[in-house]
Amino acid sequence: MPDLRGDELACAVATFDPTDLPAAFYENPYPWYRALRERAPLHHCPDGTWFLSRYADLDAIYRNRTHYSSDKRAAFGPKFGVGTPLYEHHTTSLVFNDPPLHTRVRRQIVGALTPGALKRMEPGLIELIDGLLDVIDAKGQFDNLLGVPTDERGPLRRWSLAILGALEPLLTPAQLELGQRSVAEFLDYLRILIADRRRHLRGDDDVLSRLIREESGGEPLSESELLHNCIFLLNAGHETTTNLIGNGLSLLVGHPGQCQRLRNEAGVAASAVEEILRYESPNQLGNRLVTQAVTLPCGDLPAGSYLTLCIGAANRDPAEFPDPDRFDIGRTPNRHLAFAAGAHACAGMSVARLEGQLALSRIVRRFPGLTTAGSAARSRRVRFRGFTTLPLAIE
Repeated sequence: MPDLRGDELACAVATFDPTDLPAAFYENPYPWYRALRERAPLHHCPDGTWFLSRYADLDAIYRNRTHYSSDKRAAFGPKFGVGTPLYEHHTTSLVFNDPPLHTRVRRQIVGALTPGALKRMEPGLIELIDGLLDVIDAKGQFDNLLGVPTDERGPLRRWSLAILGALEPLLTPAQLELGQRSVAEFLDYLRILIADRRRHLRGDDDVLSRLIREESGGEPLSESELLHNCIFLLNAGHETTTNLIGNGLSLLVGHPGQCQRLRNEAGVAASAVEEILRYESPNQLGNRLVTQAVTLPCGDLPAGSYLTLCIGAANRDPAEFPDPDRFDIGRTPNRHLAFAAGAHACAGMSVARLEGQLALSRIVRRFPGLTTAGSAARSRRVRFRGFTTLPLAIE
């Protein structure tokens, strides 16, 4: 772990630029985040945006519905090109919108993910997990929120990585072209899936069927809104769940005592997932646009300021989490911001939590000899934290 001190600390803060980061940052960004929290919790980036890293500031922003906007049309127009597939997708999906669209879509999604619906999902998830564990030495996929057939998930993962990868602060022309093509291919696929689901609607615990049923209600989604929010749901599920499980396995293998506790104590699975979400947040960054001038503990922000909210830094803030660099699966309280907070808290967080709890607890119990089997490789991404390779062996 790099340990930044003295002049190095001051330099790390003064030169910090999310679009131009050293290789060591992707392996372990937390020394940089600590330096920013301590020296520049409201850091002015070279591109004119602001980078915030303290828990109290992020929590206040997430819960304030009057001074901040999630709408990113102004930011995504220059980045993707107005009217392009990536622009249309990311400006139509739930996460980058304000009411009334955000309210309409969120109400329908959350309404389909009630405690009763989650309970009905659990047997199917357990069957899927156990089936994958039967062939753990082979590759498998885990998320199936919209009822996508198992044999069709390969391209979905590829599309997901390309579309969400386009949200990174720095985007190459090749990544941009791949992202545009992936949105177009994803839309073609979903048009067929939705047409079939319209002919064969499922129960209320099926999110896609519920969204389609709402077309006959008072506030229906347009065809474009339905398509793009289906992409959002599948992508968010891939990123959150895949990285949650990968980060969790890496942490548990690296902390044998904590792994043994999860193996022995059935009741600790929920708090273990919360600590993994805090310690290695799958989603490291959020954004907001300041719509009215505001004063925060870290400083004043005029209207029009564009903010990057560093969830990964806030979740290691010692002002909120005692001994924040200690991994403790029994930590309580644990008010992390991995799923944001307030009105824009992740609509699918209950599903991600359930999948994480079932998968991780069943893996460590079934394979008590789980160990590393080579060098892991982190993805070179700032916004989403996960692995490209995490070789493990079963002894």
